[in-house]
Amino acid sequence: MNRGVLLLAAALFVLMVAAAPAALLLGMPYLLSLFQKLAILAIAAAGLNLVLGYAGLPAFGHGAFVGIGSYTVGILAAEAADGALASAWLQFPLAALVAGLAAALIGAISLRTRGVAFLMITLAFGQMLYFGAVALERYGGDDGMIIVRASAFGDFTLARGFGSYVFTLAVLAVVLLLMYRVTRSPFGFVLRGAAANERRMLAVGVAVPSYRVGAFALSGAICGVAGVLWANYTAFLSPAPLAWTWSVQLAVMVLLGGAGTLFGPLFGAAAFVLLEEVLTGALQPWRLDWHIVFGPLLLLVVLAAPGGIAGLLGRPQHG
Repeated sequence: MNRGVLLLAAALFVLMVAAAPAALLLGMPYLLSLFQKLAILAIAAAGLNLVLGYAGLPAFGHGAFVGIGSYTVGILAAEAADGALASAWLQFPLAALVAGLAAALIGAISLRTRGVAFLMITLAFGQMLYFGAVALERYGGDDGMIIVRASAFGDFTLARGFGSYVFTLAVLAVVLLLMYRVTRSPFGFVLRGAAANERRMLAVGVAVPSYRVGAFALSGAICGVAGVLWANYTAFLSPAPLAWTWSVQLAVMVLLGGAGTLFGPLFGAAAFVLLEEVLTGALQPWRLDWHIVFGPLLLLVVLAAPGGIAGLLGRPQHG
């Protein structure tokens, strides 16, 4: 791995770890909130990167799996009369399982198509789940509802704060380590080989569709875990993560950071969240939406570095 990529990733992690004591000492809880949001989005983007980056499949419905994770927390919290269902020991594996199974089913159906048709069908499934969530009037419907019970590991709760922030960083580190092992395993090599030349992989007897469905399932499970963290971070249950806009934002993060690279999702999420914060503040006096500036910036990055931030850092230097 290129030294520049590793240095930037290390610097980002150091910055995120340092944000915790800085926020406490300087009385800036918003700093902690900002970096926690960044970490959660990086986890979701890492899940999408397995399908979009390594498998080369233009999936645009992964926001739905984040939403499934969030609804797992919200529904269990709403039905937890004695608090037992609010246990994080139950919610994390259940959210990962449900989101993973949904992703496997959607992947198995979507993989019967190719190209633009594949993109559109994944987007359509995401919208179907979105409108299904809107129809759940018992859990707030389109208006959403407040989550009254945060997920808890015994006495330790994931309500927004220092402990929750540190736990989120730990989950991000575990997910990146998992991605490192998976993408460098025979499973990962098959995904990359099929993305480069599917016919050749099929010709040598590799069951490419099965591997891709497996990638969808793992990808969805990771996004489901991100959904659990997001629900506790916002303390609010809403259909918003299931909307197509979330899926597109996750794809932008992957492409901006570097699709098919280990730290690309982290770089992309950091660039997206920090640019949103800076541009929103800078354009507020003129009452302009930050996307007006972000759009051209994204276009410049794509033109200058098709491989994203990680690809730009990984370019060989010629002197």
